Amino acid sequence: MRRGAVKYWLLKTEPETFSWAMQKARGAKGEPWSGVRNHQAKLNLMAMKKGDQAFFYHSGKTREIVGIVEVIGDYRPDPTDATGKFGLVDVKAVAEFEKPVTLDTAKADPKLKDMVLVNFTRLSVQPVDAAAWKHIVKLGRVKPI
Repeated sequence: MRRGAVKYWLLKTEPETFSWAMQKARGAKGEPWSGVRNHQAKLNLMAMKKGDQAFFYHSGKTREIVGIVEVIGDYRPDPTDATGKFGLVDVKAVAEFEKPVTLDTAKADPKLKDMVLVNFTRLSVQPVDAAAWKHIVKLGRVKPI
């Protein structure tokens, strides 16, 4: 059981590499969020704890939030990193958006003007504050899986 308040995050992936459908197919066992090679993103992964939640964001052509994952495994070394400098967390799908929230929608929404996604679009693992989280969940009409 986690201690303290749940924190919120956003995880980006190219759907051609690893899509929301693939994440959902992993079921309760989840999937390691591997392949991160940016130091700020690494620090964000290190701050994640079991029970935290993250938006699942498709980058590339669609650029939209499509679902929510829960962190089910704390930070550990990433076996895909030959340098040994980077790590990963394990996540499982817990909810999906009836209406994906696009980057354009987020940029146009004054309630999301301070969101990391709007201001630093390239960061692959980023924090989301509670107010932005709640607003995006409402916009996306989230439903449990």
